[in-house]
Amino acid sequence: MIRLAVRCRPQLAERVLAELVVLAPGGVEEESGEGWVEFAIYGAAGEVPDLGAVEAAAGDGLVEVTTEEIPDDWADRWRDYHEPVLVADRVLIRPSWHEPEATWNRAAPGREAEEAARIDVVLDPGNAFGTGAHPTTRMCVELLVGLAEEAPPGALADLGTGSGVLAIAAAKLGFGPLIGLDTEQAALEAAAANAAANGVELELRRANLRAEPAPVAPAIVANLTAPILVEVAARFEQPPRALICSGLLAREEEMVVSAFEGAGMRAHDRLREGDWAAVGLRA
Repeated sequence: MIRLAVRCRPQLAERVLAELVVLAPGGVEEESGEGWVEFAIYGAAGEVPDLGAVEAAAGDGLVEVTTEEIPDDWADRWRDYHEPVLVADRVLIRPSWHEPEATWNRAAPGREAEEAARIDVVLDPGNAFGTGAHPTTRMCVELLVGLAEEAPPGALADLGTGSGVLAIAAAKLGFGPLIGLDTEQAALEAAAANAAANGVELELRRANLRAEPAPVAPAIVANLTAPILVEVAARFEQPPRALICSGLLAREEEMVVSAFEGAGMRAHDRLREGDWAAVGLRA
């Protein structure tokens, strides 16, 4: 098994990911660090695709392309790298092979959360586009927890739903009905499978948010890149009462906030983790 990785500047991440998804519609692994985002795909020796289009898309923002051979026991060992993620001491996002009670105790040692307050989201890595480990996902979930506590949850739209993790967490926090939108069919299929595994009812629709308005809903969560968030703000037919957005770099925060202010919203909560930012807005 060969791991083929493309590391690029964060501002090019959306473009690189779009090209990689064409080559590997079943899912792309993502990691990030200071000033870089890395996407990786896996394939048998001799079957790893050519990255010409990906390298062209990255242009001057390309940091490096690497290939490495994965040990024969990778199919078993890869699970060791995917640990549960606890958000806001309440929402636990875990792979299916981690038992919930033991996982909760390990993720939150010494904390005795009330059983009724615990939110358990089961999400297996490798399906597609997001396991909850990325800072932008964690910050969105944290803001969702705050929004659910602030007012009775209602209908919610998840823009760029990917694996469906945010919509699933929202459903378990009491939001509903829910709709998830994505440009990629593979993402919609992964979101449907994950929603079913969690017992969540989620309407899914393929949509291009650069060309059509977001659905009208009281609450919207949008884990997208800054340019698409600006497009979303410009196309609102009716702004939501509450919006949570992330996927943007900290240096892009004011640009995105200004775009939504132009649509009649104001920043209410702001979070930052490393290079990444998330904003909660209200109408």
